Amino acid sequence: MTETPAERTTEPSEVLDQLQPEDSLVDRGVDDVLDEGYSPAERYSAAESFGSTADEQLAGETLDQRLAQEVPDVDPYAEVDDDIIDDGEVGDVRAGRLVDPDGGLGEDDEETLVGDDIGFDGAGASAEEAAVHVVDDEPRDD
Repeated sequence: MTETPAERTTEPSEVLDQLQPEDSLVDRGVDDVLDEGYSPAERYSAAESFGSTADEQLAGETLDQRLAQEVPDVDPYAEVDDDIIDDGEVGDVRAGRLVDPDGGLGEDDEETLVGDDIGFDGAGASAEEAAVHVVDDEPRDD
């Protein structure tokens, strides 16, 4: 005779157990699956908007609430402002790997962030490394 889901008895620990990397085919380089972390969504979901509960649906949404959610369309024929805001904080030359002047040894006494450019690594740079550019110390006269 086959069991129905209601007849099955499982221990609570079996329900709460997480498959560890050695028990599955997915290995992401962590010892415990719960150490992997969670990356939240970058936007709100529709469940967080008005009308997701029965009370809100019965009450209805006001016109002001609906208008507040509207996003205006972008006019494709509008003139584009070509003014570039450049305050001299972005350089034109990309920096290589930055290393602390004392090689990371000892206490950091400097009040500002200081690093020496030791050139590019043989492998590809990460997005953070590629975003670092050289900025001249002398202020520009614009």
